[in-house]
Amino acid sequence: MRRELTKDSKFLSLVLRHDPSVIGVELDEAGWIEVSKLLDALQLHRPQITRERLTEIVETNDKKRFAFSKDRERIRAAQGHSIGVDIGLPPSLPPSVLYHGTAERNMASIRANGLLRGQRNHVHLSSDIETATMVGSRYGKPIVLQIEAKRMAQAGFNFYISENGVWLTAEVPPSFILMPDD
Repeated sequence: MRRELTKDSKFLSLVLRHDPSVIGVELDEAGWIEVSKLLDALQLHRPQITRERLTEIVETNDKKRFAFSKDRERIRAAQGHSIGVDIGLPPSLPPSVLYHGTAERNMASIRANGLLRGQRNHVHLSSDIETATMVGSRYGKPIVLQIEAKRMAQAGFNFYISENGVWLTAEVPPSFILMPDD
């Protein structure tokens, strides 16, 4: 049962973060879609995702990837979009240090270019080492980078914090990354 829930959650991530057209729906400019429209479209692709199952996915997702509107009539991904949406987060002053988990194999590129958002709208940062380690371990041997976030903010970079506590910024130049020794 847990594995099926994970598969449904990943499919929901595809739809709400990357490609809503895969089920023939559109998100509004802030990434929201009416739950009823989403469920109708899902019936052709994932009929097991009922309103109850959707609620279970949202409420039990360990990364809190999804959010319902206050009236629970709309849903969206909390962050991680690769499509053009503005989730409307106000700029926030970050703590002195944030963390980014990556794999060892990415270090040459990071040393040269810093952290780039790639296909996503933002670079994702964590407020704790444990989360960054978990993220980095998904891609191989984890490396946790310390980001001088407060110094970045003082230099004019904007930071945002998503509803699920993920820190977001457009990029992190190498000069703000405390690189591990080789």
